[in-house]
Amino acid sequence: GYDRGHLCPAGDMAWSDVTMSESFLMSNMSPQEPKFNRGIWKKLETKVREWAQTNEELFVVTAGILEEGLKTIGENKVSVPHYYYKVILDVKLPEYKAIAFILPNEGSKNDIFDYAISIDSVERLTGINFFYNLPDKLENNLEAHIDVNKWH
Repeated sequence: GYDRGHLCPAGDMAWSDVTMSESFLMSNMSPQEPKFNRGIWKKLETKVREWAQTNEELFVVTAGILEEGLKTIGENKVSVPHYYYKVILDVKLPEYKAIAFILPNEGSKNDIFDYAISIDSVERLTGINFFYNLPDKLENNLEAHIDVNKWH
């Protein structure tokens, strides 16, 4: 009953036959509710692709939030996350900016920006320090604040 949701969208890998084919490897898949995968998740993927083209390059980190007690499926007991995140960083001049999203693995009619949060919030939930290689002052500023107007 789940879609094999891409973590890195196939549409982002269309620049070669090899990368397109590799986007369908199970290591790039996660069980997603069909209304989520084909709805709000697809909208976010499309928006991130537009931002990458507009901003020329972005760093994007995507995964499900794994926690104890998740439902599992299949003989390999693949966890079904309740939530997925995307963390997006633009460190190309003229303007550095960052934004993150956490979306529930369910259908939604909401706007993607209803799910926008700070990178610090995602770090607290996942235990991952995403952009630790940035200079501390820049990292702290970008990860603590979001300005959705910079992404419109």
